[in-house]
Amino acid sequence: MEPVGQQPEDNGEAAKEKVTLPIKQGSIHGFESLHRLLEASLSPQLFQEVSRLLLGLNCGCPLERIALLETTTSVSEKHYFDLQAFRFHADKEPLREPRIVRVGLIQNSIALPTNAPFSEQKTAIMQKVKPMIDAAGASGVNVLCLQEAWMMPFAFCTREKRWCEFAEPVDGESTQFLQDLAKKYNMVIVSPILERDLNHGETIWNTAVVIGNQGNIIGKHRKNHIPRVGDFNESTYYMEGNTGHPVFETAYGKIAVNICYGRHHPLNWMAFGLNGAEIVFNPSATVGELLQPMWPIEARNAAIANSYFVGSINRVGTEVFPNPFTSGDGKPQHSDFGHFYGSSHFSAPDASCTPSLSRYRDGLMIADMDLNLCRQLKDKWGFRMTARYELYSELLAQYLKPDFAPQVIVDPSWQKRP
Repeated sequence: MEPVGQQPEDNGEAAKEKVTLPIKQGSIHGFESLHRLLEASLSPQLFQEVSRLLLGLNCGCPLERIALLETTTSVSEKHYFDLQAFRFHADKEPLREPRIVRVGLIQNSIALPTNAPFSEQKTAIMQKVKPMIDAAGASGVNVLCLQEAWMMPFAFCTREKRWCEFAEPVDGESTQFLQDLAKKYNMVIVSPILERDLNHGETIWNTAVVIGNQGNIIGKHRKNHIPRVGDFNESTYYMEGNTGHPVFETAYGKIAVNICYGRHHPLNWMAFGLNGAEIVFNPSATVGELLQPMWPIEARNAAIANSYFVGSINRVGTEVFPNPFTSGDGKPQHSDFGHFYGSSHFSAPDASCTPSLSRYRDGLMIADMDLNLCRQLKDKWGFRMTARYELYSELLAQYLKPDFAPQVIVDPSWQKRP
């Protein structure tokens, strides 16, 4: 097993070969990720130090890579998806055995143009994703999470209602497809879909369905926070969820799902932690300049602040729609949302994190996690013990009142201008 940041000496020659390849949309000057750019550009010793600063240390050591079976790597080569695997350790404890869980994240682009028949688009995506799910299952993944609205294009920028046809019940086509795979591989699968609630006026929700390792439906969670910025016109289709902050106790640990825009809300992250989550997934669809600087920061901060693991998933590619649209932001009409830059990764409660998957290819990220690390970091930092929830709750209760007055103390010697 090779620690991240420790690379062979002939890396410079590999760099020369890489930069001569055609530039892919979404790449960083031809490289699939920032980590791979640095790996190709720096000496091994300098790259190791930079990796330490960017990715942190797990139990005082660089994160370990996991060598997967050749059959799995051959599948990734055949289907051209990025495949990476790492191990998060915890300190050995005298009274508890290690609680090792193998977790996977899948990112993917759509499979057909958005003007193809909807049923064909959905079927093609399922066929595209299945080899990656099979690779995860063959690799012994216990819990797998797919990206936001994985079974369709992310068409919510268009404001066209016809895309609602992709919505399905919790026990619909996509769930049934994954139930068979969950049972086959003894694997919990988190499936974020566009849900149609048949029991409540066929209302549409942005929902994550949690499928148990026996193929059963454990439950669902609906997206708590809906964006209204730029082309994120999602409230045209669905509103804020009504399921609270559920944590699902599975055969492999306690998991939760903070869907996409919820990652910008620290209290949303905190609520899943208060309910006992050990792994929180953040299935997303995020693009370009608007959100890219936030992507490597927010989930990692949440993992640290709440003493749990976070799996961040983003879709890949540029999805072009038949009709141009605008979003009231002064920009000319356009036919695409922008480039979904992938970059899925894991973050740990000790501030370590994996490198990211490709910015332009489908990908499967696998990580072994010792869930004992969650409690070890709670004991170390005491964030729950030192938090002042009574102060926060008092402020929030006051803030919700119409006559709320901010607690601002003005310097009496300062004369305000009229």
